[in-house]
Amino acid sequence: MRFEALSFDFLASARSLLARTLRAGLPSVALLILFSSFVCSPARGDVGVVLNESLDTSVARITGSGHSAVYFSRVCPDGPVKLRLCTAGENGSVMSNYTTLGEDQPFEWNVVPLNIYLYGVEDPAQRPVYGSEKIKRALEERYRENYLAGYCEGKICRTGNGSEWREMVGATLERSIYIFIVATTVEQDQELIAKFNSLPNENHFNGATRNCADFTRRVINSYFPRAVSPDYINDFGMTSPKAIARSFSRYAQRHPESQYRALHYAQLPGRIKRSTEARAGTEQLYHSKKLLVPMLIFADHELPFVAASYLLTGRFNPEHESEEHPTVEVTDASHQIDRAKAVGDEERVKELEAIRQDRRAEVVGTSKEWNDYKRAFSMVVEEAVRNEIIPNPKYLDHFYRRLESAGTLAIDSNGASTMQVANQVEAIHVGLSADNIVAPGSDAGLAYVLMLTRINRVLKSPKHSRETMAEFRNDWALLQEARVKIIDVDSNAALPGIAMRSNVAAAIGKN
Repeated sequence: MRFEALSFDFLASARSLLARTLRAGLPSVALLILFSSFVCSPARGDVGVVLNESLDTSVARITGSGHSAVYFSRVCPDGPVKLRLCTAGENGSVMSNYTTLGEDQPFEWNVVPLNIYLYGVEDPAQRPVYGSEKIKRALEERYRENYLAGYCEGKICRTGNGSEWREMVGATLERSIYIFIVATTVEQDQELIAKFNSLPNENHFNGATRNCADFTRRVINSYFPRAVSPDYINDFGMTSPKAIARSFSRYAQRHPESQYRALHYAQLPGRIKRSTEARAGTEQLYHSKKLLVPMLIFADHELPFVAASYLLTGRFNPEHESEEHPTVEVTDASHQIDRAKAVGDEERVKELEAIRQDRRAEVVGTSKEWNDYKRAFSMVVEEAVRNEIIPNPKYLDHFYRRLESAGTLAIDSNGASTMQVANQVEAIHVGLSADNIVAPGSDAGLAYVLMLTRINRVLKSPKHSRETMAEFRNDWALLQEARVKIIDVDSNAALPGIAMRSNVAAAIGKN
């Protein structure tokens, strides 16, 4: 397949969808739908179990447990510690508790707007295109100034890295996230709001008996009694985030009316260490070499039990779940297939399976589609080297570091980020957000290399760290928009020539 045919077919479809969205004047939820695989609809209420991958820091290096939180589509923040029904145009929220939020009062939980939680900004169109500690810290400070007045005035809250309200701002900059979602009624949402607004919001966190997963269990079971439960055998008497996610997904699949889907938000490519898959207790022992050796030495009799428990009762793959149930339509098709099989209607099974695979591929993609993009991207990189836009393919591996070392970060009032880089002649700017990277005033050469770097990282990522195909198609459209600003496709020559190349080389460096 020729590169031009592949790139411009996808460019046309992605840009057409975006143009229709913008021309319709839809609120930010429409962009969230476009970029985030159809999270929610204002007309439908949802609640979901959020499973965050492990940051592989501190105790998490041993437990690998990750973090648990709760997603609402129709419940929104009235400040960080009070709930209300969402109004038109709002995308819902995420509610969570931590060891210590670090605020001036010891709150048990905070709630933040969904887009703030995922991207650190209200409008997903202004989400950063890559993640770094600098960008995340800037977004955290913006959130503190805009949302935490009166709650975060003390020095520890304002400056302490251990203040865990920071974990609720731009979470996808530092880890991948899964959300397992079912539908709710307005009455259920109202009852939840009344209950948590009336209860004391006081922190009594305990890692063994009152941790983040226990909190999620309490919230979800307020909607659906006994829908989620711990796995005391595989988690050694505690409640783990993965056990809650597993039990909730099983509950949802037992209830076809629940409109179940499982969404995946990959960690942004960037300079922050990659998160690792969340694991239950026996799963961590089974997979971790650091723990396996001590087990062989000191508990060799228990090791077979640990392995058997995990293999027989503890296995759950969030990535597989998100691939099998990416939308309500795909889940519904699966239920219809089961009913058709039960009555022996093989023709209907084939018809429904074709529909299911088509709908699934719209979000997840197919192996062929990913491989086609990889081949096309290798041609793009070769072209960039041939035109001296980058010196070699490995240049992309360290471009984020070079850019941050050479530039000064700025965040505007809406949360959109830019980088100013001083070259030998002038200061140049490049947008770092999805809506400004190819906007007027953003340096075309830097924007192109930035998108090359992002796509290079995505295509090299394992599945649990790779964004959905629905999101990647938008990345590809941005890459092509940046490309046509500096490459003449017909003559295959760099339009701005030496001036464009000197901006990148002088400002960022060649090696």
